[in-house]
Amino acid sequence: MQRRRKRRGRRGRLPAPVYIGKQPVAESFIPQPSSGSPPIYIDPAELEALRLVDMEGLSQEEAGERMGVSRGTVWRLLQEARRKTAKALTEGRSIQISGDQP
Repeated sequence: MQRRRKRRGRRGRLPAPVYIGKQPVAESFIPQPSSGSPPIYIDPAELEALRLVDMEGLSQEEAGERMGVSRGTVWRLLQEARRKTAKALTEGRSIQISGDQP
């Protein structure tokens, strides 16, 4: 599946499409008890990079080839996904899997 990303800011070239091999089963993760603080939004592309590198054990280059993006883009997606996941776990916040952030 191909997913088009939104441009951040007004200028520059449009980002390359990211190929997502496996759609997430869940749309959100909610800790027990729920803290009531706002959720952390994780992009499906960030989740895919996290899955390929950390779960399947692929290198960043191999993950980039599967996703159709450069190794540097995989690195950026991976760093952001890990940061968001760690923040959600330490602060007890829920995680929403969505490309549409408020």
